[in-house]
Amino acid sequence: MNPTDHILDLTGWIARIRNCEMPVFGRTVDALHTLMEDEKASASALAQVILKDAAMTTKVLRLANSAFFNHAHQGVSTVSRAIVVLGFDPVAELALSVSLVDSLLSGGVRSRVHEEMARSFHAAVQARWVAMKRGGGQGEEVFIAALLMRVGEMAFWCFGGEQARSLDRCMTQSGLKDDEAQQVVPGFPLRQLSVGLVREWRLGPLVAAALEGRPRASGPERAVVLGHKIAHVAEQGWESLAGRQLLRELADYLELSPSAVSQEIVANSAVAARIASTFGSTAAAGLIPQGNLPVQPTQEAVVLPSGPDPLLQLRILHDLAAMTVGRSDISEILQLAVEGVFRGVGCERVILAMLTPDRRQLRGRLGLGTGAEALCARFVFSMDGDPDDVLDAAIDSAQACRIQPSRLEAPGTERLLGVTGCDEAFLVPFGTPYRQIGVLYADRDGKPGDEERWMAIRHFAIQVSLAVSLRGEG
Repeated sequence: MNPTDHILDLTGWIARIRNCEMPVFGRTVDALHTLMEDEKASASALAQVILKDAAMTTKVLRLANSAFFNHAHQGVSTVSRAIVVLGFDPVAELALSVSLVDSLLSGGVRSRVHEEMARSFHAAVQARWVAMKRGGGQGEEVFIAALLMRVGEMAFWCFGGEQARSLDRCMTQSGLKDDEAQQVVPGFPLRQLSVGLVREWRLGPLVAAALEGRPRASGPERAVVLGHKIAHVAEQGWESLAGRQLLRELADYLELSPSAVSQEIVANSAVAARIASTFGSTAAAGLIPQGNLPVQPTQEAVVLPSGPDPLLQLRILHDLAAMTVGRSDISEILQLAVEGVFRGVGCERVILAMLTPDRRQLRGRLGLGTGAEALCARFVFSMDGDPDDVLDAAIDSAQACRIQPSRLEAPGTERLLGVTGCDEAFLVPFGTPYRQIGVLYADRDGKPGDEERWMAIRHFAIQVSLAVSLRGEG
């Protein structure tokens, strides 16, 4: 704890949390917001942001497979498939939420952090239920807004150091109400810290409106506010006057009987506990009031492979086949194939390159892995028609090639290495039976390849070729 922390005002706390305590989260927020605000942003770009963080990838996939988010109950093995099934913005918002929760599970006054997180998860599930019952169609957006509404409280308890411990003692021992104790110790309501952080990180107009007390009579903001009311009252007990009043308010708002409302609220609390566990906050899950319903076990996590994963490859190839037969958009098929090579085959960098319409250049179109975005931009080669050149041969004669140190004198290898800087790589063409239109390039960032990966990448190229042929591309 810095000796000057005790004199920080609200502005100082916002700056400290943003710049010193949670800079990684801030960068993730900026990256995701940039994509969400860009109408031309690709699924590949979003997948690239998520796949940079293995823990985030695992949790996003677990959530994407949960019945809570995946209403169609379609199996999701890859981030690319999650974007197809759930949508671009929902997956981006899930990634943002996962990043936030991970950032706040690092320490501080742990009991308070877990209490706030439990309250937020509970409120998020209840708010989504309210929104869905009203037929607003913004369930996922409401869930995220309710989850983020107490971001300032969670951040203060996590990073507040001695001030947080002093506030904890004041709230526990002084007999003051929580907001009164907050005026005594940090000197401002923690709610204002939430307002400030929501603005700094641009966490959305919905959560800002709910925090600033501007909920419309029947808009999604009201669902967010009601979700937090439900979570708060559940902690106090539904037999209280506040509990009975809230049940009547909900029954009137949702046009349901009080008994129906109470039954669904209790069921939702069990769902909230499962969702909190899926996000990785098992301690918070145990603090959510459960009534008489037990907490059900969560699904086993999807583990990112450190090497080739034959089962994951099989699932992705199956998805590719289904998308091909179903005539899915070719860009979605290509994106899924790239992710299959990246995660299923276990390569560090994967580039999908395609010929320009005049067939004079081969240009990178999609990329995943460390530095893949920059490599994709550099992956530009002229097609000169030299039958011995590895790149020309891939396009003109459908010849796949393994780049190895023992074969660096092969024509065309030098210009490929000049761009990739890697003397161990795989280069596999794809296209129709009569004309190749692109290549899959993959490497292990300098580590040797092997026969298992070589064969697996060729299988993915075959599946892409089948999709291209059926769609009449090229």
